[in-house]
Amino acid sequence: MMTPGSTPSSAAVVTKANPRRAAAAAWIGSALEYYDFFIYGTAAALVFGRIFFPDSNPLAGTLLALATFGVGYLARPIGALVLGHLGDTVGRKKVLVFTVLLMGISTVLVGFLPSYEQIGVAAPILLVVLRLAQGFSAGGEQAGANSMSMEHAPDHRRAFFTSFTLSGTQAGQIFATAVFIPVALLPEAQLLSWGWRIPFWISAIVILVAFLIRRTLDETPVFTAEVAVGAVAEVPVRVLFRDHWRGVLRVIAAALIASVSTIFTVYALSFAVNTVGLDRTTMLWVGVLANVAALGTIPLWAMLSDRVGRKPVFIVGSLGCAALMFAYLYVIAIANYPLIFVVGIGMFGFVYTATSAVWPAFYAEMFPAAVRLSGMAIGTQIGFAVAGFAPTIAIAVAGDGSNAWFVVAVITAIICIINVIAVATAKETFRTPMNQLGLTRKARAPQETRVTV
Repeated sequence: MMTPGSTPSSAAVVTKANPRRAAAAAWIGSALEYYDFFIYGTAAALVFGRIFFPDSNPLAGTLLALATFGVGYLARPIGALVLGHLGDTVGRKKVLVFTVLLMGISTVLVGFLPSYEQIGVAAPILLVVLRLAQGFSAGGEQAGANSMSMEHAPDHRRAFFTSFTLSGTQAGQIFATAVFIPVALLPEAQLLSWGWRIPFWISAIVILVAFLIRRTLDETPVFTAEVAVGAVAEVPVRVLFRDHWRGVLRVIAAALIASVSTIFTVYALSFAVNTVGLDRTTMLWVGVLANVAALGTIPLWAMLSDRVGRKPVFIVGSLGCAALMFAYLYVIAIANYPLIFVVGIGMFGFVYTATSAVWPAFYAEMFPAAVRLSGMAIGTQIGFAVAGFAPTIAIAVAGDGSNAWFVVAVITAIICIINVIAVATAKETFRTPMNQLGLTRKARAPQETRVTV
């Protein structure tokens, strides 16, 4: 008998690995699901303050709207706990089908919400409820997709195949921002009455496509083998916090790097449009082009980490973001459009992607199969919860003045240093065989004996 936390040998695997199909399904599913998630952030930055909080002054309205964006991140750790348990006990595939259904339905319903002027305080309350449902879904999405793609991948290409999950996330941001570009060109009255709803209604198509793709996906060979030999833990989270709590804490600290994304996507957009007075369509194009660049650089960084290791690639990306955030917010403050494009695309499309390319494999490799989805989901989503409130915290601390950007850049740099420390102190895992990942030295010895017999 095998114990929870170990992984069966290749002889016990009862399904065939299909890394390309798993990576493609992770890419498409993440792109479609994160389209839903990111259109909310764009709407929060541009219009929600006036639609759902019209009685507030402009700064307070923006702050409240961005707070509803952050609320979704509060639900993500809860979703991670529940969906992580299900992914480690009933399978990765079932979780991925559920998450895309919940995300899609919640997003479509946002598009049908009445405004504050129509139903009063019930409008922002319903908005928060639907945002919580989005966050709950996202809590298990990436961890499930990462587990699925990694457990189908060959050992020497794990970062490459798992990076497609994050490439899909970038594609979702492209779709979300691109849809808002023509909507943002509408006259103000039309934008605030019905125009902002269109991106949310499009999710009806998104949910159907994503559901059809994921329901045909095969379960991973690793999980299927665990079931076959009775190695599935009854309560994975108990095993996780008993034997792998250090890995969870390290992932939480490393996952704070997502603050760079939320500051870039939400705070910088709000600062540029609402404080500096820059053209919102132009700023949306910065995000689109940066994410287009990211689609090309993520797999390249991932392939590099499969050759030289996870840690050096991640650390270079994090330190680069710490420096470039100062430059990006500064060129926004001085309203230099050419430099906004150059620095914004450089930071988010080339440098930040070094971390995005690595972490799907790096975090997953910290845990054995029996607790992999739980460990990744809980660790990342607690870190992402902090990142989700980074724009709100930034505005609350720095205010809305034209020089507030410097304080926000300092906050971002501190966050980057924290995750650099977490990554630098972690074990390098890019050459560790799949059946040895996350195992303690005590558990590894008998596992090696089983593999070589």
